[in-house]
Amino acid sequence: MSNPSDLAHPDRDQIALPEVLFALSDPDRLAVARQLADGPLDMASCHATDPNLPKSTKSHLMKVLREAGVIRNEPNGRRRRLTLRRDDLDARFPGLLDAVLRDPDRLAE
Repeated sequence: MSNPSDLAHPDRDQIALPEVLFALSDPDRLAVARQLADGPLDMASCHATDPNLPKSTKSHLMKVLREAGVIRNEPNGRRRRLTLRRDDLDARFPGLLDAVLRDPDRLAE
């Protein structure tokens, strides 16, 4: 029996490029992915470009990223832990994350 706090995540082989690109096409979702590139965060500590986003909007951003296979959103005590699925994405689409998550101010490097 599954735990009601467990959210569905696609298996590695189910992660599709169009969904990943769509998930990362939004500036706020991309900002979340960039934050998670440095390591896991509690959902409460993760903020998108606008820290004043309503909780419902933030939840929707995480849902799109999770359903696309970009992040994992798992229980961690009474909180939720967010992690970037770098290993899965690098295995499916080598080099994609490095290209997409690169700091836009450093594109010329």
